[in-house]
Amino acid sequence: MSSVRADLSGRKPYHHGALRSALIEASIALAREGGPDRVVLREAARTAGVSHSAAYRHFADREALLAEVTRFARNELAAEMQRRVNRTKDPRRRLRAVGTAYIDFALTEPGLFRTAFTSHPATSRDAEHNAAPEGDPPHTAAGADPFEVLGQVLDEAQAAGLLEPRRRPGAEIAAWSAVHGLAGLLLDGPLPSSAAAIKFSRGQVLDLIERGLLNGT
Repeated sequence: MSSVRADLSGRKPYHHGALRSALIEASIALAREGGPDRVVLREAARTAGVSHSAAYRHFADREALLAEVTRFARNELAAEMQRRVNRTKDPRRRLRAVGTAYIDFALTEPGLFRTAFTSHPATSRDAEHNAAPEGDPPHTAAGADPFEVLGQVLDEAQAAGLLEPRRRPGAEIAAWSAVHGLAGLLLDGPLPSSAAAIKFSRGQVLDLIERGLLNGT
């Protein structure tokens, strides 16, 4: 039997492995538009041009599909954080770059940002990252996590003598909570979201993190 399945109604045929990938791609687009609430199996199947029943051959339910989109969103956020970090070698600036990237991502990709934290994969730096199932698009394979990027930067700050060892345990939690809280307040109010107001608020929070964690501030 051919590995290509075609819907009798004339919908686009997919190879067995490509259908799963197509559903994930469609769901990512839906999440960008409207956040996690838009990620629905029936809508993803319609967008991908296949029958609703075909989607269930690859995902048991909406939660299974949403978990894949969540993983993609978290990887995208982590990648943006890492890109900003790579622009400087100064440990203090690298810490600010992490926070700036996090907040900027939330404001430029609100749908993905909200989806990134809808389901909750482990945030332990020792958590195992399993490869994506065969047929998934490459960008859904397990990659860096925002928590891990932040942890790496904090380790570098400690190695540079900017962060005292006694302050290192749990530093990720404090820093992450601060920037995540600000991102939420800027996205959903009541903080003003003009360019000047965002710059001011972001500076206040990043200064607070520095003063609370790093020496010489």
